[in-house]
Amino acid sequence: MIASSSLDSSVRLWNATSGERVGVIETGPADVWTVCFSPDDKFIISGSYAGKIHMYSVETSKQERTLDTRGKFTLSIAYSPDGKYIASGAIDGIINIFDVVSGKLVHTLEGHAMPIRSLTFSPDSQLLLTASDDGHMKLYDVQHANAVGTLSGHASWVLSVAFSPDKKYFASASSDHSVKVWELATRTCVHTFNEHTDQVWGVRFNPESNRIVSVSEDRCINIYECPV
Repeated sequence: MIASSSLDSSVRLWNATSGERVGVIETGPADVWTVCFSPDDKFIISGSYAGKIHMYSVETSKQERTLDTRGKFTLSIAYSPDGKYIASGAIDGIINIFDVVSGKLVHTLEGHAMPIRSLTFSPDSQLLLTASDDGHMKLYDVQHANAVGTLSGHASWVLSVAFSPDKKYFASASSDHSVKVWELATRTCVHTFNEHTDQVWGVRFNPESNRIVSVSEDRCINIYECPV
């Protein structure tokens, strides 16, 4: 199943095989800027301009819970693979981490000076990787809420980040038209792809961790071999 978010205040569900629309979740008056599934695929969480994170049942399309970031404009959200945490990134550079069971805000992280365009948990849920318009990425220890690394290398906004499923690498995409591959153990960039001619909005690994796919404003989807 695929979920899409829209500025028309709706989340739409699609059958990934047939392409058929199978559901619509009306989210009210707030624009929906980001959306993702829970690890068990039973819930969808969405972030909005109002700073709220809403959780919906995939089966019933009904709202199950609302998390308040106490801020505005949630640009990015992520669900930890172990299902324990939800993280959100805001336009003011603030990162919030919620405990899913209690619904409580457990950590507020600072460190970025500009909007958080993307964030993602490591496969073991121990690390949180964030990307910002300030051109930097940060790694946080989730349990202790400590920054354990700052990574720089892009010449402009970092728009998307993703871990490889084997946790050896992570990838970043930027408005500088590049895709970079980083080794997690050394925190170093091991390769830069410069095939795109416009800003790169999304990057992901395949399940085997040996390929990366990127999508750009140049209307191209590129697939790369990794590690290179």
